[in-house]
Amino acid sequence: MAHRGFGLARVGLLQRLSTFLTMSKKTIMEFSRYPVAFVATFAQVFLIILMFLFAAFAFTTPGSELAQGRQIAGVMVYGLIIQLFLSFTLWEVGFSVREEQIRGTLESLYMSPASRFGSLISRIFAILLWTSVMAVFAVLLVSLLVNGLPTANFLLAMVVLLFTIFGLMGLGLLMAAITIRLKESAQFLVSFLQFFFIIFAAMFFPFGVLPDVMVDYVSRYLPVAYSVDAFRSLLLGLPAGFPELLPLTQEILIIVLFGILAPPVSYLLYKEVERRARIQGTLGEY
Repeated sequence: MAHRGFGLARVGLLQRLSTFLTMSKKTIMEFSRYPVAFVATFAQVFLIILMFLFAAFAFTTPGSELAQGRQIAGVMVYGLIIQLFLSFTLWEVGFSVREEQIRGTLESLYMSPASRFGSLISRIFAILLWTSVMAVFAVLLVSLLVNGLPTANFLLAMVVLLFTIFGLMGLGLLMAAITIRLKESAQFLVSFLQFFFIIFAAMFFPFGVLPDVMVDYVSRYLPVAYSVDAFRSLLLGLPAGFPELLPLTQEILIIVLFGILAPPVSYLLYKEVERRARIQGTLGEY
């Protein structure tokens, strides 16, 4: 994937940037070649939204803390936004190594002087574009259904979302390292992690719905749980009882540290796993 204008021997900043842009363009082209899958994914997201939204209205008792429709919808859809970024990051970054193995292009890619880090995270741009569009449509749909969603503290909520995305990139790199070891079995782990975070990060419901033992011994140890809690609490306008896990300043500190530390630590782990796989000759094994 080296740019022809820089020569194969010059692996510098420009060549790394070229690799990132070229691979990003490749990923966007792949997405554009399957419009039916694109439409199906949108339909799936909207059906999930409607399912949880109508279920929330059906089982919420009048006069309860979350009885108002806008607040119920906000709890659900703002958690869904985090879930979308998490899901696409795990699949498109973490499992992308497996896709290259299946296509038979991983070894040739790693034998080239192109930036491996650039090729690995090049899917991020396409993911951000794809997921952002889906998130906007999801918010607009729910907003139409409930006559408007609360959007208080919007700028601070976007800062929380930005650091959350950086942290999720770290999870994607960690998943890529695991994929090199597990190969095809990694897809079952990705699917499990999706449902794990949906439940224990309370993405579609308040943390108060979960048993205290699950919150105290699982949720409080998940940085993603603090991202969900802080993000939707800010946009909901910090109503009574929100955030639920920790005071807002402490949650934001955890999220910032998550966004700063997760990517480099996970990439170092990925490089080590990749090095061992190359030594053992298993990097390109199906």
